[in-house]
Amino acid sequence: MSIGIIGAGEIGQAFAKHVVKAGYEVLLSNSRGPESLAPLVAKLGGKSKAVTVKEAAAADIVFIALPWKHLKEAVSDLPEWNGRIVIDAMNPIITPEFIVADLGGKTSSEVVSELVPGARVVKGFNTLTPAVLGSDPQIVGRRVIFISGDDAAAKAEVARINDKIGFATVDLGGLAEGGKLHQFPGGPFPTLNLIKLP
Repeated sequence: MSIGIIGAGEIGQAFAKHVVKAGYEVLLSNSRGPESLAPLVAKLGGKSKAVTVKEAAAADIVFIALPWKHLKEAVSDLPEWNGRIVIDAMNPIITPEFIVADLGGKTSSEVVSELVPGARVVKGFNTLTPAVLGSDPQIVGRRVIFISGDDAAAKAEVARINDKIGFATVDLGGLAEGGKLHQFPGGPFPTLNLIKLP
């Protein structure tokens, strides 16, 4: 299975470290092009590769971790999604001003879902700081990743990835109701570093 990552910032890198270590083929991309990612790929090793955004978007599963203001442009000219899974790890904050985006009453993942028609969107990996997300997920137990989504099979696949890389999964429901619980800002779960005991 290949995992494409669109956005190689701190969250994208933290996730990449775990999935590379678990043996996945990882296709990293950013807006500056594959050459800019050569040092990161050399550091990650394994089956990691620097690619274009379009190449990353063609992977079996696509992890998107972009600044919110760049999302629409980044996904506007990508191949058909055809039911592939998109993991939305973003929060609707416009930086550097730190302004909450106007979502028109929707959750951020509902907005993402509209921008990637045909994809099965699963919200996840958005509640922990990059340092915590990138650290060892298995301490006394397993660090918790909250997910939400409208497709049960897609959520089950993301949960399998979580399990393989060492995290525990808590499913909060659909993108509307569940998304509100782990959306930042506003939800009760962002920044909570919870551990599921054995």
